Amino acid sequence: MKLPQRRQFLHLAAGAAALPAVARIASAQTYPTRPVHIIVPFAPGGVSDTTARLIGQWLSERLDHQFVIDNRPGSGGNIGTAAVVRASPDGYMLLLVGSWNAINATLYERLNFNFIRDVAPVAGIIRVPGVMVVNPSVPAKTVAEFISYAKTTPGKINYASAGIGVPSHMTGELFKMMAGVDMAHVPYRSAGPALTDLLGGQVQVFFGTSVSSIQYVSTGRLRALAVTTATRMEALPDVPTMAEFLPGFEATTWTGIGAPKNTPADIVDKLNREINAGLADPKMKARLADLGCTVLAGSPADFGKLMAEDTEKWRKVIKSVGIKPE
Repeated sequence: MKLPQRRQFLHLAAGAAALPAVARIASAQTYPTRPVHIIVPFAPGGVSDTTARLIGQWLSERLDHQFVIDNRPGSGGNIGTAAVVRASPDGYMLLLVGSWNAINATLYERLNFNFIRDVAPVAGIIRVPGVMVVNPSVPAKTVAEFISYAKTTPGKINYASAGIGVPSHMTGELFKMMAGVDMAHVPYRSAGPALTDLLGGQVQVFFGTSVSSIQYVSTGRLRALAVTTATRMEALPDVPTMAEFLPGFEATTWTGIGAPKNTPADIVDKLNREINAGLADPKMKARLADLGCTVLAGSPADFGKLMAEDTEKWRKVIKSVGIKPE
């Protein structure tokens, strides 16, 4: 090869090698160029759906293209998750991920996807604190007193949940494991009837979200023994954390945004920046606080760490207890 031709060849080869990097930069600069769908794997309504709509509206305004909320309920969130896993990894189909995914990864034995492997973390959005509440007829005023009471009345305490495999059930089982107590699980179809029976004394304890129970705590109809977050709640400053009695205990409901694996990192980073900007916005923070949530800002790696740690936490509980889906 003559020298001029060789130089030309090397120049073209170098240019070709740079194309992928240029394409990645260009994709971040131009994304999105059409509507983006956020799959919510539950029916409309509820905190998760409302949160997705708030973030979708924020992203629509910031990125000048519509972020459409697409509700695809079924199988505890697995149907919507599977749809996103199968989607093209181009940033145009995203997933509202949450605690349910971390639980379902072990609860359902024959999923056609692997949550940690197939869903790329984009950004956290919210945490919803949990609260251990008891009927006032229960003599315990603290978690320590409750544990002592439960150990002297094994199998006599009924704890309610909003269904098999949901966070209120898993939190109750985690409590049983860490406290070494025996309580009977009474699953309901949702938090509403569970709280109704708790108020009526048919069950004695419920590990629900602050959203569902705080109104009854504030009026004295239920007694809060502990919050399940790592730190105390601003709305319940006098209620201790569960970790103050059971070191290492933490169980919260969380949601965020995921994408199909292999979604370009620059698109993931762009979405992460914009979502974090939304979470820092005072109006957004106030709206989420009204829903009983705290913001869950951070990098994709931070969110991925939470996804992996919660999946492993609930795997241990499910395997230990032998929980099966309904």
